This record gives sequence, C-alpha cells and structure tokens, in this order.
Amino acid sequence: MNIGIIGAGHIGSALAVRLVSLGHSVKIANSRGPETLGDVAQKTGATPVTAKEAAQHGDLIVVTIPLINIPDLPKDLFDGVPASVPVIDTSNYYPLLRDGHLRELETGTLTESEWVQQHLGRPVVKVFNNIYADHLQNKGLPVGAPGRIALPVAGDDEAAKRKVMDLVEELGFDAVDDGSLHESWRQQPGTPSYGADWPENKLREHLRSLGHERTEEQHKEFLAKHAETEKQMAAQGIKLK
Repeated sequence: MNIGIIGAGHIGSALAVRLVSLGHSVKIANSRGPETLGDVAQKTGATPVTAKEAAQHGDLIVVTIPLINIPDLPKDLFDGVPASVPVIDTSNYYPLLRDGHLRELETGTLTESEWVQQHLGRPVVKVFNNIYADHLQNKGLPVGAPGRIALPVAGDDEAAKRKVMDLVEELGFDAVDDGSLHESWRQQPGTPSYGADWPENKLREHLRSLGHERTEEQHKEFLAKHAETEKQMAAQGIKLK
C-alpha cells in the first residue's frame, strides 16, 4: 500500500520502520518541512515530504502528532483525498505535560479522537495510541505466537476500520474491535489497558467489563490515574514529542 504518515515522532517513526520493512511505500512529514527529516529517512526508509503530500499518498493516512497541534494542520489537508481512504489517529491527551486543559476532554463530552475528528473534518480510526513506540516497532509476532499483543481499534466507518484492523494484523498484533469512536475512551490514558500489552482474550474481556457508555465515576477515575502518571513522568524529567 501507499501510506502517508503525518508526524515523525516516536510512533510515526516506529510505524514507518515496520511498514517499509513490510514492503509498503511510505511518505512521512513533520511540521518543520521535509528538509529536516534526513535522519528519519535514513532510519526508516520512508520518503520525507510535506504534510499535504503525505495526505495525498494513496491508500491510508496516519496522523500522529501532539493532540494540541491538530488544529494547526492545513485546512485543505485532505482536499481531493477520496472518502474511502482511512485516516488513523494515534493521539493521546496529556494536559499537564503538553496539551493544556481542553474543556471537551476534561468533561468527557468528547473522546480524544472525536475531538480530533471534529478538527480534521474527516472520519478517523483510533489505534496505536496505547502501545509504546519501541514495542510497536519490535514486538510484532506471527498469528498464534505466544505473547502476541492485542491492540484496540475504534471507529465509526466499518469499512475503514476493517482496513485498519487488517494492517494491525499485518504488523504482528491482534486487532480487537473497540466499537465506535465514542467508545474509544476505553483505550485512552488512565485506563487499565493503556500500555499493558495484553493478549487478545484479556483485552476483549476487559473492554466488555467497562461497558459502552462512560460513567462520570469512570471518567473521574481515569483522569485522576492519568494525572498521577503525568506527575510521575514530570518528576522523572520525561518530555513528550
């Protein structure tokens, strides 16, 4: 496939490495221009381009930039891109370390990816947000192998979600349907499956246990857990890209 990646941070670069190794044609972009991506191109094998060129690159697009930068993407980013081309969103909300406080996410009115979808003006599929970049690049395994990690995939367009789930499987992970984009809160930071690298049966069981509609108590609980994690990361000097 022809795949465009907008964002050359940890997740974008890890995906580029794996996708190129699988024979896909990958173009990658960042906010500073293709001339700044020499090291990324050498590491990944992907072709540096502008964000607009990445979005025009064929069969699937990945948007993997800090949540707070989503509104800064070009308004005409997807002009001419067929509606059948899936757009993957990998974003996570880090209010203390990076993104500031966004009311819709604080109140639970929108999930992270619903917020992204609203700003992009384009349906998105949420995946690759709850796995570490190093694990995404190096821990894919064949179907049925012991220790194979399962990844939740959420979205409203069933055809797009199926295409994305097929790609997840090709990368060496079990794709688990996490329902609609409104249900993608179940894979957001602060939830138990976030960064847990669970196998398929455990992830499916856990998603069922959470239910479909997020309660106010669940929202407060997961926000509090994530806030504590952010404080620990800040104390360790960890910075986010």
